[in-house]
Amino acid sequence: MADMFDEDLFRKGLEQRKATLGAEYVEKNLAAADEFNRPFQEAMTAWCWGFGWGDEAIPPRTRSMMNLAMLGALGKWHEWETHCRGALTNGVTKEEIRAIVHVVAIYCGVPQGIECFRSARKVLEEAGEL
Repeated sequence: MADMFDEDLFRKGLEQRKATLGAEYVEKNLAAADEFNRPFQEAMTAWCWGFGWGDEAIPPRTRSMMNLAMLGALGKWHEWETHCRGALTNGVTKEEIRAIVHVVAIYCGVPQGIECFRSARKVLEEAGEL
């Protein structure tokens, strides 16, 4: 298979990923990558963060809110917490996070909303917001 690595998209994605999730978190994840999962880490950084977050059509703050709604709907709690931290970095307020959780509960069910609140509480407490 031909090398499909796009260095420019990776660099763009790395910059956005660090801006949202924090350089320390991202560098730790990349340093922990090994021969088995490094290609995925690189592709995810290029594709999700370089391509998905790399244009200026939607501001990072709005993308963070979209991610919280989608990850909450899917019940991906580890990623939800990670992106909740990123949402705070991107300027999403505690009140907006609460409103996002309300929407998840309405459209995806109360149990999803309860889990979102559990995860949000953990993140907000860590951030000193509660």
